[in-house]
Amino acid sequence: MTRSRTRSPLARLVALLLLAAAWLAGCAGLAPSGHPHATPPPAPQDRQAPPAGPGPRLQDPPELVSRDGVLKASIGVERRKVQVGDHRLYALTYNGMYMPPTLRVRPGDRIELTMTNRVREDTNVHVHGLHVSPRSPADDIFVAIKYGGSHHYTYRLPRTITPGTYWYHSHADMMSAAQVAGGESGVIIVDGLRRYLPPSLRGITEHVVALKDFQIHGDSIRTHKLKIGTRTNRTVNGLQNPVISLRPGETQLWRLANIGANIYYRLHLKGGRFHVIAQDGYPVRRVYAADTLVIAAGARFDVLVQAGGRPGTTTLETLAYDTGKAGNRFPRTDLATVVTGGTPMAPARIPTDFAPNEDLAHAVIADRKTVVFTENAAGDEFYINARKYAPNRVDFTSVLGTVEEWTVRNDSDEEHSFHVHTNQFQLMSVDGKATDPDHRWFDTVNVPARGNVVIRVPFTDFTGRTVLHCHILNHEDMGMMAILDIVPPRDRGK
Repeated sequence: MTRSRTRSPLARLVALLLLAAAWLAGCAGLAPSGHPHATPPPAPQDRQAPPAGPGPRLQDPPELVSRDGVLKASIGVERRKVQVGDHRLYALTYNGMYMPPTLRVRPGDRIELTMTNRVREDTNVHVHGLHVSPRSPADDIFVAIKYGGSHHYTYRLPRTITPGTYWYHSHADMMSAAQVAGGESGVIIVDGLRRYLPPSLRGITEHVVALKDFQIHGDSIRTHKLKIGTRTNRTVNGLQNPVISLRPGETQLWRLANIGANIYYRLHLKGGRFHVIAQDGYPVRRVYAADTLVIAAGARFDVLVQAGGRPGTTTLETLAYDTGKAGNRFPRTDLATVVTGGTPMAPARIPTDFAPNEDLAHAVIADRKTVVFTENAAGDEFYINARKYAPNRVDFTSVLGTVEEWTVRNDSDEEHSFHVHTNQFQLMSVDGKATDPDHRWFDTVNVPARGNVVIRVPFTDFTGRTVLHCHILNHEDMGMMAILDIVPPRDRGK
């Protein structure tokens, strides 16, 4: 007996749906070459429950933009119940928002910022990465704004300040982790990157991709007794798993910024690559492509992302990451759903040569310093050069107009995120291996466990007391911070 090959209408429909699903799976992705890159499944220990479906469309934060060379802004700090990801929680907000306004300025601008404190803990603000004075009324992180009080900041940006992505956040003494984890952080953009792009890319869509995470305690975001390895909720611009849309062949500029308190990201775009054009607010000399980007606490990357030529759906994810046996294991997590669809565009050429930048490889070195990170066995005390932070003690002195070489040595069994205020630095080597001279400039860099980095710091434009510290803010608050005094040349040797 011969079995009939005729299928019922329902069977034909199921078969068509399966074929369509297979086709979409095959063409999903953003590979610039037009074909997807295979991504291995996560290791069993990294598997989580199936993620929720795509969330809302990605919303960029509102912007406060400078006019005629001046940005005037007021920020109120208050505890307010707001929508945070998929939850409604009490958060520490700027102007009533968990994802506050982006401050958008140009080189040479002046920022006039008034901050009012409506929470019962002292607070302040630090403009992370900006090359501005560390003295009042500018980036003085020793200011403490009391409950009900206000403080007026004035920042004058040099015309030579480098374009890219920066951020602002609380730097309250011993309370930075709590306040940033609670929500006190936002993005700063210094315009000017587009001038280095070819004409075909100067009008491209850009998105802020601000990475913030929160832990929940009752009906609030947890701010105290923070444990870095505790389960957390990761958001993009305060949204959980938002949808980012591109047209086939389209290139977009994404400003990737880790503006949370403590955790790391290992970003990966399934089927796609990141083309890095700036890091920590400093344009690279030559664009480089990366399948993954490790974004330590406080770090940023400006990247071009180019969609493949066919419709599809893929995922922006953070891969599993281990900071060492004394550190934390962060699981793989979906961050956003990336959908390619609509009218195709002709793919633009991704630039190679990008922006000129300074090279300190042959600079005269005025001094050499060693910065050593250590911690106690319990993991609740952290040290720089065997000393915990003291607000009235100067730990390092450097002279304006000189270049110094620092070795930052990590004698602990976990990675640390090193950051210095006021001046960016050139990363010369990691664990003795020279870095690529085409993309060496940072203000925040990861220091491997039991490893070291060598940096060169040019001290230009500004004198005054400032700080260097681990940007895992739990570590900073538990002692891993030191004071640096930048002095005029006449003060040398005093």
